[in-house]
Amino acid sequence: MTHFGERLAAAILKKGNSVTVGLDPRDRQLPMELLERARQRYSDRAEQVAAAFEEFCCRVLDIVAPLVPAVKPQAAFFEEWGPAGCAALARVMRRARALGLLVICDAKRGDIGTTAEAYARGYLAGGDSEAALWGADALTVNPYLGRDTLEPFVRIARERGAGVFVLVRTSNPGAGTIQDLREGNGTPLYRRVAAIVEELAEETRDGNRYGLVGAVVGATYPTELAELRQAMPHAPLLIPGYGTQGAQAKDVAAAFAADGSGALVNSSRGIIFAIERPEYAARFEPTQWERAIEAATRDMISDLARNTPAGKLQRP
Repeated sequence: MTHFGERLAAAILKKGNSVTVGLDPRDRQLPMELLERARQRYSDRAEQVAAAFEEFCCRVLDIVAPLVPAVKPQAAFFEEWGPAGCAALARVMRRARALGLLVICDAKRGDIGTTAEAYARGYLAGGDSEAALWGADALTVNPYLGRDTLEPFVRIARERGAGVFVLVRTSNPGAGTIQDLREGNGTPLYRRVAAIVEELAEETRDGNRYGLVGAVVGATYPTELAELRQAMPHAPLLIPGYGTQGAQAKDVAAAFAADGSGALVNSSRGIIFAIERPEYAARFEPTQWERAIEAATRDMISDLARNTPAGKLQRP
């Protein structure tokens, strides 16, 4: 089974960038034509929204698949709509993989023992799309039950060529209320989590530059991001917070190694709902939302290439 670090590096080099598009569909922001079409097919509200989500996300995938290495579906927006939403999420993830994209399911799971193992077996397909019903290449994981909550995820990921991204320093404004708490020696809690992540990344490198265990570190904390890149040299970083949450390319520059490797920068609403942004609304009609998505994706790729080491990535 091909190692996740190798698969991630190959995907980034193939596309020549480190952009990840987040799939965070919201029913109030969907193009009206999709909702109307779903209403004609289904009478149940949840079925309508799930069908509209699926069509919208699949159309987004068709646009971004030639451009970026990965997508990050946010499970919560689908789960809100019950079984219909969950079924739509599974189909969207399978569609993404069929288009050659790495799929990072943002579900933030976390538990211990057999329960954690069940989550891992259900989500992590890794190199074999049939290995798990959800079919993700990687999964976000909450570490705050302790190291033993991570170990089942890591074990299954290793078996299947999958990846795990551990929450270390998140992008939300209130992150510090817990993550900044300090141990007796003055070390903040997020640094203790980072140390565990680096240990697991080093243990799972298997001769690759990066391990299969990565870290989620928010772009909205650029000082900590630079610090954590140094603290976790063998962990790939998943960086939320660019764009709509306020971070700019200069804020994520420190996430990359000098050659442009080591990080994935996510944008969700800023891309999939680009038509709502003034700069794209001025260029495109509301019905041209797909063109706005493509333009926003290309603009993000160019922005990171100009202002971060990602510009050093070379296609093979």
